[in-house]
Amino acid sequence: MIYSVSAAPRPFNGWRIVGAAFTVLFVVYGVQFSFGTFVGDVVEDTGWSETRLQLIFAIYIGLYSAMSAVTGWLTDRWGPRPVVASGAILLTGGYLLWATANSLVVVAIGMVIVAPLGMSCSWVPCNATVVRWFVVRRGFATAIATSGGSLANIVVPPIAALLVGTYGWRTAIISMSIFGGGCMLLSSLVLERDPETVGQLPDGAQTSPSDSTENAIAGVSPAAAWRTIAYWQIFGVYALTFLAVFVPFVHGVQFAQSLGASLQTASTVISAIGIGGLIGRLVMGWVSDRIGRKSAVILALSLETASFIGMAFSNGLWLLYPSAVAFGFSYGGGVVVFPPLVADLFGRAHAGAIVGRIFATAGAMAAIGPYAAQLLHDALGGYRWAFLLSGLANGCALLIATRLPRVSKQQ
Repeated sequence: MIYSVSAAPRPFNGWRIVGAAFTVLFVVYGVQFSFGTFVGDVVEDTGWSETRLQLIFAIYIGLYSAMSAVTGWLTDRWGPRPVVASGAILLTGGYLLWATANSLVVVAIGMVIVAPLGMSCSWVPCNATVVRWFVVRRGFATAIATSGGSLANIVVPPIAALLVGTYGWRTAIISMSIFGGGCMLLSSLVLERDPETVGQLPDGAQTSPSDSTENAIAGVSPAAAWRTIAYWQIFGVYALTFLAVFVPFVHGVQFAQSLGASLQTASTVISAIGIGGLIGRLVMGWVSDRIGRKSAVILALSLETASFIGMAFSNGLWLLYPSAVAFGFSYGGGVVVFPPLVADLFGRAHAGAIVGRIFATAGAMAAIGPYAAQLLHDALGGYRWAFLLSGLANGCALLIATRLPRVSKQQ
């Protein structure tokens, strides 16, 4: 008697990709969003100007955002593995230069040249890869991956504050950057460019739907996307919201301290943003698969505008905490929709390059907000106007979002 044996279907690799992306974003943003925890001790220990440190950090944000246009294109061309692995080495090296520096010149070399190169190899390459692996569950998969950054906001700043208080800021940055770089390097080994590379299909489908072309590696070229109205609408929305998005992350700790909180307590404001961001990413990613990306963006920006107004009028932690949670929820929810929105409108083939282009130009606006907030604080003695102007920028982004095209599941 002869028995026919059929090979069991291989497990879908997409969720491993999501897990690797989650890990990368957890470690890189955990260190980055601890900047507000480090800066006070750095100034006290070295005598360096806080305004100059904020300027260096602003340039760092602007440059890694701008470089994402290149790393997104490289991800499409070479795949995410070599890009993210290179980023792990560069990002760790940049932070180590800062931690061992005896002058602001060395800090600038590390944080304006080396670290931005490394950081640009994280957000865009990871998200561009995830959206290639999913179609039906694209929003939910991206939500899980990007929630790594939000979870880092909850967990890492209090740890950073504890390390700074116990061992000093130099040891804290050295230990966190080496650990994070190692995790990023190991995670890069898991990443694959798309399911077709390993003989699979998006979402783990066994056969391609006959009525859909989404499973083919096809899409609008970056040059063609650049000529569409939709591209510039997406750019406008995220340029305005990114303009303000790092203000709470960079100045939240100092603002809470100005309201009478200790450093340890003030660092939990960043954790509050992280709690909201984690919930917002998971909820809005899943919701966007059901109500559409446009409706999800509008909902997120409405809440984000309100959260900035709440921060502006905070005179104690009783209002600052819920405003921080609301900001985290809305920021996380709005950002998680960005890569799926691009992939829905322009296809999977060049998702890395297109997401990278928009992130490079719109994301670079994030460099302006924290530094402008510092200048406003120095001139006016408080953060109220910085938060109010941030709310205004988000209100303008909301108006543009109402003009975004809707994409049906059939499209």
